[in-house]
Amino acid sequence: MMANGALVRVLIHTDVTKYLMFKAVDGSYVFNKGKIHKVPATDVEALKSPLMGLFEKRRARKFFIYVQDYNESDPKTHEGLDLTRVTPREIFAKYGLDENTVDFIGHALALYRDDAYLDQPALEFVKRVKLYAESLARFQGGSPYIYPLYGLGELPQAFARLSAVYGGTYMLSKPECKVEFDEEGKVCGVTSDGETARTKKVVCDPSYLLNKVRKVGKVARAICIMSHPIPNTSDSQSVQIILPQKQLGRKSDMYVFCCSYSHNVAPKGKFIAFVSAEAETDKPQEELQPGISLLGPLDEVIFDTYDRYEPVNEPSLDNCYISRSYDATTHFETTVQDVLAMYTAITGKELDLSVDLAAASAAD
Repeated sequence: MMANGALVRVLIHTDVTKYLMFKAVDGSYVFNKGKIHKVPATDVEALKSPLMGLFEKRRARKFFIYVQDYNESDPKTHEGLDLTRVTPREIFAKYGLDENTVDFIGHALALYRDDAYLDQPALEFVKRVKLYAESLARFQGGSPYIYPLYGLGELPQAFARLSAVYGGTYMLSKPECKVEFDEEGKVCGVTSDGETARTKKVVCDPSYLLNKVRKVGKVARAICIMSHPIPNTSDSQSVQIILPQKQLGRKSDMYVFCCSYSHNVAPKGKFIAFVSAEAETDKPQEELQPGISLLGPLDEVIFDTYDRYEPVNEPSLDNCYISRSYDATTHFETTVQDVLAMYTAITGKELDLSVDLAAASAAD
């Protein structure tokens, strides 16, 4: 997750960080022309990057200076560009950036999953690139990402602890949960094992209400166990790699995330890598090979696929608030936007994410 991103802000806002410890991810890389390279995020890094030639580095440096200096409330920093009207494609053209540079900026920094963003208003794009640079600077590490010590399972555990503080009840491993509705079609409870918990609202993932969602895709994932770090990542104990769609001839990006004993998720000397992508053919295992081939020798690999759904119901009519399925990304920026949208739909108000980011510390 981004060190300055929305998910970290949500965790701080809810005080869940009292029960969590994070550690910075060692490296952030992008796949380009058959090799992986460290992602440059500032004007200084652009000048050092092997991703670009000499003249392209100078052009990229000017672009990064513009983004770093941009302040939405200060017209002097806009250089005459109205980012609510200008597109990212036009900004790239203004700075003369070539296709490869556009590729890694849009996908490895701004974290767009495809190229549709190029013809949308550029304000969100510039904010995303700034977020990457600010997150990178926060812990002075090799990447803008942080990851919970002991793994992602700590997130629900931390929320369970906080819920208990406020009188909430967690019931785990309940079999065959059935959502109940009254005569008007509004939710009235959830039944499991012959017992019904009465409620006026239900928040759930698509698997509980398949008649109120539609399939929008399929995610393919490989879980790989290794006895070494990923090659060509400076022996990083943890790393994120993004493989942009154009580099693979795909319609969407591929993602690799690797962690190890440094985050207390594996025995010493062992590494776990996740390769994920939106399945675009009927041979998802073959689709993942470009990411798997970057990992080197594998001790074991486990393949998994799952259908991706989104809700089609009207929550104001049935009081059912259904999340979207997890997509192929490994940074959670898309997932937390879905959560924030659900919060607004349920409460009728926006969540204030102006928090003290120092509340989420990272272990050394």
